[in-house]
Amino acid sequence: MRRRLLLQLAAASTLLSACGGGGDYDPEVRPEEKRAGAEQNPQLLAEFGGAYRGPEADYARRVGEKVAAAAGLEGECTFTLVNSDVVNAFAVPGCYIYVTRGLMGIVNSEAELASVLAHETGHIVAAHNRRQQRRSLWRSLGVWAVGAVTRSEDLTRIAGRAAEYFTLRYSRNQEYEADALGVRFLAEAGYDPWAAGDMLGELGRHEQYMGLTRGRDEARAIPEWARTHPLAGNRVEGAAKAAAATGIADDARPELEIPYLRELDGLLYGDDPAQGFVEGRRFAHPVMRIGFEAPQGFTLTNSPQAILIEGPDGLRGEFGGGPMPPGGLTEYAQGLIGTLLRGAPARVGPAEPSRINGLPAMLVPVMVQTEQGAVELSIAAYDGGGGGAFHFIMVGPPADSARAAMAALFGSFHRLSDAEVSSLRPRLIRTVRVGAGQTPATFAALMASDHPLDHFLMLNGLSAGQKLKPGAMVKIVTFAPR
Repeated sequence: MRRRLLLQLAAASTLLSACGGGGDYDPEVRPEEKRAGAEQNPQLLAEFGGAYRGPEADYARRVGEKVAAAAGLEGECTFTLVNSDVVNAFAVPGCYIYVTRGLMGIVNSEAELASVLAHETGHIVAAHNRRQQRRSLWRSLGVWAVGAVTRSEDLTRIAGRAAEYFTLRYSRNQEYEADALGVRFLAEAGYDPWAAGDMLGELGRHEQYMGLTRGRDEARAIPEWARTHPLAGNRVEGAAKAAAATGIADDARPELEIPYLRELDGLLYGDDPAQGFVEGRRFAHPVMRIGFEAPQGFTLTNSPQAILIEGPDGLRGEFGGGPMPPGGLTEYAQGLIGTLLRGAPARVGPAEPSRINGLPAMLVPVMVQTEQGAVELSIAAYDGGGGGAFHFIMVGPPADSARAAMAALFGSFHRLSDAEVSSLRPRLIRTVRVGAGQTPATFAALMASDHPLDHFLMLNGLSAGQKLKPGAMVKIVTFAPR
């Protein structure tokens, strides 16, 4: 079993003692924090895609309440399943704890889910939210310069309020401390404390899969200090030592895989049609009937508010939209520019009316001067029909290669055909029993995925070449019935 390695690591680990995980805590949710959390909750949910409704949400809440009671916070916490395919969980003051359906999709047992919620409860019990670090991943990666240049938060909006998912709220030691507390709460709630290490393994496998499917080594693309949580591989030792300290032997308690997988059956997987679909470098919205394709080397990240676009050589930006104002595209573009610049020293080039794939469009170059040199913003606005306007805002070096890439991106925006709309179908997680003689390749053939075998292995926490046990349950991803 994969946890045997954790048993070996436990003897050598010193991370738990280094972070002070054995200290005494007085669980408390202050009234002012409760009020603040209640005020933030609807705003956060609106930004992140809303609460996911269904039996899976009720299940996550029940597991969370069990963990909270073990932590001394019975009845004090609110647990919400968020309608986002981003793999993450986070907590805000007032003990409002959120887990995304994207994370639930890679979890493989109730004990693993409990370990995630116990970790976030650990942040609350240790009062980490009272001394949060207010730096975003976007800022850590250097895009903060764009906001500083334009004196505007709007260009980095997707990495502001909506990207609380990616905020570096806690130090590494605080994360280790929350791990240690989480293992303690996990055990006190009656769960297998070794499941925390298993969950870290699931996160590591997901990270490797994302690196594979995006064509680059994501594990090395972002350093540990610029991550929401420290690298999974650096935390398994602490989780192992914390589990060993409980005195509960490995496999002494069931992880509850079958009950979890039964509850997971039918969960929406990937993008919600209401937010549009990101498929590699393509974005398509079946409700708004619009789409575009980014050039080779670009990556897209979906959110309820905008699409984050990242390209080579520091090219970054967003795609978004809104209602068309009475003044048409000219007024829409002027509004974007005014909001972005806010009086910053800049030279706005002449607007160039155009037609792109039959749609009225307007291209506006903006050159912003900084102490470090010129920063070029490129804005493309479109009349998408039906009273809707859409736009790209891209920032990058004033180089021919960057301009060519943005021209290709801008030129790809189009209205979707009936055939394209009909091809966009949501995907669901289905759980099935393994029959005699069935292999990972058997189930990979059923996967609605561009990387079916790797995807199947990642979802089920399996290694290449690992055999399936007849009678076990596994997850597959299929298209929803029409």
